[in-house]
Amino acid sequence: MRVAELIGRAIDLCYVRPWSSFFSRTMFRYAACGGANMVLDVVWYYIIYHYIVAERFFDLGFVVMSPHVASLVVVFPITFFTGFWLNRNVAFQVTEVGSGVQLIKYALSVVGSILLNYICIKLFVEVLRIWPTPAKALTTLVCVVYSYLAGRYFTFRTINKKEEL
Repeated sequence: MRVAELIGRAIDLCYVRPWSSFFSRTMFRYAACGGANMVLDVVWYYIIYHYIVAERFFDLGFVVMSPHVASLVVVFPITFFTGFWLNRNVAFQVTEVGSGVQLIKYALSVVGSILLNYICIKLFVEVLRIWPTPAKALTTLVCVVYSYLAGRYFTFRTINKKEEL
């Protein structure tokens, strides 16, 4: 049995009422994979910030990178690829489109998510005058919905299957 199948079966063990009444299996798997990738992101960030970057500034010659930004730069590719793998193989399970094409589409949706994060936080804090922490929570909600829809209907869109919401 493949690793993706084991992960999918483990997630499906939790797909019971009340979750199954509100969410499709795909949406539930997407949420579980996204949550796991978010936890992985935080754990990797902690390890890299404290033990690899070791809380030092990095002088690259043309710019000095702060330790928190350097850690983010190192962590991003790790969670980018684990997120892609989890979405492709566990959440959406699409095999009829090549992984290279999907990787490019996934990268485009991630860029869209980054831009949406920026636009929403600026809009909520500077225009609507919402406090930063609630604004970040709202921004996260907007971006999660965007990411799911982008994954479901753009990156990992099925071609010959009846699509479930």
